[in-house]
Order: sequence, then structure tokens, then C-alpha cells
Amino acid sequence: MAKFAIIETGGKQYRVSSGDKLKIEKLPGEAGGKTAFSRVLLEADGDSVKIGTPYLEGAKIEAKVLRQARDKKKIVFRYHSKTRYRKLKGHRQHFTEVEIL
Repeated sequence: MAKFAIIETGGKQYRVSSGDKLKIEKLPGEAGGKTAFSRVLLEADGDSVKIGTPYLEGAKIEAKVLRQARDKKKIVFRYHSKTRYRKLKGHRQHFTEVEIL
């Protein structure tokens, strides 16, 4: 079995292994910099599994910031039938792309 961990960031949980590239909610930091995730819920290495309550004490996952960008545009369209009500709005979410070290 491969070594992996489950981390929490931006209100979501991700299963990560070394070398994984993720798009996560925007974090502070420049492209090329490093960041660390201290909210580690689970670490597994072969048969040894450590589960936090809710987080593991002293566990850290290092990551390299690849880029800061905005996602593709999402269309938000509101419509009420028979009342001539139409509203069109677009939204582009900021994200950070990281590579797990």
C-alpha cells in the first residue's frame, strides 16, 4: 500500500500522496513558495494507520505552491417563468494549485 494522508483545507477534505497536484481554495503565498497543512486527519503508511481526534498532533504535510489563479467562469442564471424575470451573472472562483511534497 502507498503512503497517503487526509488533510482538511478550505472546509474540504483531500486524500493526498507525495507528488499529487491539487486545486484548493485560495491560500496566501506566491507561486514557487511553500506552505504546510497542519490539519491532518489521517496518516497511512502500509499497515500502520494513525487516526486523529479530530487532528493528529504534530503532523504536517508540506506542499509547494505552483500557481494562484481563477477558475473557469460559472454562469448563475435566475429565471421565473411567466413573469419576465431573468438575471444573468458570472462568477470566477480564486484557487491555489499546490504539489504535495
